[in-house]
Amino acid sequence: MKAIAIREFGRPEGMAVVDLPTPVPAAGQVLIATEAIGVGGVDALIRSGALAAYALFEEGHVPGSEVAGAVTAVGAGVDASWVGRRVWAFTGMGGGYVEQAIAPVDAVLPLPAELSAADAVTLGTSGVVAHFALRHAHFAPGDSVLVRGAAGSLGIPTVQLAARGGASAVAVTTSSAERGERLRKLGATHVLDRTGTPTEGDTPEGYDVVIDIIAGPDMPAFLDLLNPNGRLVAIGMVAGPPPADLAAHMTAAFRKSMSFATFSADTVPEAAQRAVRTELFAGELALDPVVHAVLPLDEAVRAHQLMASGEAFGRIVLVP
Repeated sequence: MKAIAIREFGRPEGMAVVDLPTPVPAAGQVLIATEAIGVGGVDALIRSGALAAYALFEEGHVPGSEVAGAVTAVGAGVDASWVGRRVWAFTGMGGGYVEQAIAPVDAVLPLPAELSAADAVTLGTSGVVAHFALRHAHFAPGDSVLVRGAAGSLGIPTVQLAARGGASAVAVTTSSAERGERLRKLGATHVLDRTGTPTEGDTPEGYDVVIDIIAGPDMPAFLDLLNPNGRLVAIGMVAGPPPADLAAHMTAAFRKSMSFATFSADTVPEAAQRAVRTELFAGELALDPVVHAVLPLDEAVRAHQLMASGEAFGRIVLVP
């Protein structure tokens, strides 16, 4: 079968198309003929080699963690009725950029007939992260919210959920007026540039909640935008980790009783994730899946280049 492997950590061009044997599901696993594969920030982080120093991944690793398709075989102990069913699946921290993916049956969820595979991998992880990140930030109706890096696959559902959850304001940082207008249609009320400077009109003087997908050296500037008792939750590191001198800003944090936290959906019990994901797929949370591009699997390098360019608005999806 065709797959994408990381031949050399670093730039997207370090990935290559390879031929691998079609895997056989072990006990408790299913085999899925992939129809859509989600391309995410964690894939880029792994590909860059940022985690290689921790011996978590080696060259030859197949990235990708989120797929949708039809089950073609099951391992021992798995109900045979899964065969032929369309499903969403989490493959783990890799193994998704393939024509035939293996996933634990506990990480598989049936798809409604009306939900496309591309929309499933757009909502399945990002919607869950957005939902629980806002909960982690103790978001409540009436809070003002700033989403930093709002035009990506994590930012868009965060904007929608904050707006539909009764936020008094939903400000977004983005790179252009055109992207800002698209975000307004999804629920944003104020548009800022990447530094947090308003691009037009009035904006709140401060925010009760900041959801930060970017991190990097400029994160402290967004701590400064918090209201007293405000909460910043970092859910991504598109620009790298926070600066080493982040502690230097703690004096202001104490003065305003501000909170800083990180969030990973890995800390949320699987049953809770599954319940929210089921609601997402059924349309009960009324999220609009936004897909930027659907590319062939063998154009994974282009997908990562597009993601790195900052031009993508929404999810990038690979299809075999």
